[in-house]
Amino acid sequence: MSALFTTAPLRALEASALAALPPGTLMQRAAAAVADAAAALARSLAPRRPMVALVGPGNNGGDALLAALLLRERGFACGALALRPEDPAGGDAAQAWQRARAQGLRIDGVDALPALLAADPIVIDGLFGIGLDRPLTGDAARLCAAVAQAGLPVVAVDVPSGVDSDTGAIVGGPDAAAIRAACTVTMIADKPGLHTGAALDRVGALSVASLGLDTEREAFARDAGPAVGRLFDAGCARTAWTPRARDSQRNSHKGSFGAVLAYGGAQGMRGAVLLAARGAHALGAGKVFVGAPDGDAFDPAQPQLMSAPSAPDFGGCDAVVIGCGLGRSALARERTAAALAAAPALVVDADALNLVADEPALAARLSPQRRTVLTPHPLEAARLLGCDVATVQADRRGAALALARRFGAVALLKGAGSVVATPQGQWSIVDAGNPALASAGTGDVLAGMVGALLARGAPAADAACLAAWLHGRAGTLYAQAQGHAEGLSAAELPTLVRAVLGEVAERRRNRR
Repeated sequence: MSALFTTAPLRALEASALAALPPGTLMQRAAAAVADAAAALARSLAPRRPMVALVGPGNNGGDALLAALLLRERGFACGALALRPEDPAGGDAAQAWQRARAQGLRIDGVDALPALLAADPIVIDGLFGIGLDRPLTGDAARLCAAVAQAGLPVVAVDVPSGVDSDTGAIVGGPDAAAIRAACTVTMIADKPGLHTGAALDRVGALSVASLGLDTEREAFARDAGPAVGRLFDAGCARTAWTPRARDSQRNSHKGSFGAVLAYGGAQGMRGAVLLAARGAHALGAGKVFVGAPDGDAFDPAQPQLMSAPSAPDFGGCDAVVIGCGLGRSALARERTAAALAAAPALVVDADALNLVADEPALAARLSPQRRTVLTPHPLEAARLLGCDVATVQADRRGAALALARRFGAVALLKGAGSVVATPQGQWSIVDAGNPALASAGTGDVLAGMVGALLARGAPAADAACLAAWLHGRAGTLYAQAQGHAEGLSAAELPTLVRAVLGEVAERRRNRR
């Protein structure tokens, strides 16, 4: 697990370290990490490519300048291009400029860009870092556009310029300027905005340079509360997954692993609830029942799935997954109300989410005492929050937290860099996913997977995180096997999920 620091605690940690260390120490360490990354990137490309540091007015610019000096010492041809011609007024960045000038590093202005681009350089992006609060315009935007048009490989310092390190959105909106990096070296601690939203197409290969502050970072993470979240990664999945016990004294039989009722599948949408049921079965639910408001939902290819009546006892199973293909009829609303009132544990998905968004009386039935997970995609989240999709995508972490607070339930906001949030303000970003999952029915499978983990007794946030990671990793397995991300059928996902569980089990064995 990696702790994810938002800007406020990160700045506090940095300020504490700056006060305790000799001037310039952190900047020199950052420059060394950037130089190492740039040299590694150069080794993967054609030999003898020059390097150019794009230098902004702040500390990122100082990091880039010192990295260029280090790279020159290693034999690389290095230059710099400054966004502003004047040196910074003071601090470590000013010292870096003075050192670069004293050692003869050429620092050109923006007008030198065409000549620099003609040399096909590797670019070090030191324009802007965390805390950027306005879109890149003028020369900064032109630099980003020129680098992108030339297709140059970029090493970003801390965060690709133009990306919000808290939200992952492009500052100024999706059409605003931002650097697209081949790799990013982020400083001191990992950041949520590097793992969700538009940033996923901008960050490239990510590494975290702790700058020698590992102990201090861990202490801040313990004390910062909800300002620090976690990256739910393969290590977290390995820890969270509980394999079945073989000991018969622990009652390892089908009743030990929970019963799930998947309810939905109105006429013409029967497949959605059957996919949810398959997802629940793939993740180890002992028994899976399928119900639909207007008749039996039977899957002849999966005879182990049992039929539930149109008006089931929603309190009779360990967990209920409601909404997949349910529709928004009066009967669908009645069944949703019954499930919200009676289910011991609950996954609210798809049409059930839309019904809750339409009717505050339904939302009032959500109980904070029950393990409940809401699983919206961005459009459903926007309906629940009474905003538009752009607002949700501009701050996915904030939207998930708002959903969790408003409805008193765990929120799993699906999409690029899925976010899980609790009503108490804890949050995680799931470090798995692939565009292959942008296919009809994959969300239904995920809802069933969450339901299976709830039925097996998992806390709601753990169930949401683990199911989302396994689901995302399954999409990656598909893309790796095919060599592309096209054409995944949701019906294939349960088999892929079982393959991912095999990976997790192997990692657990290797850790012994």
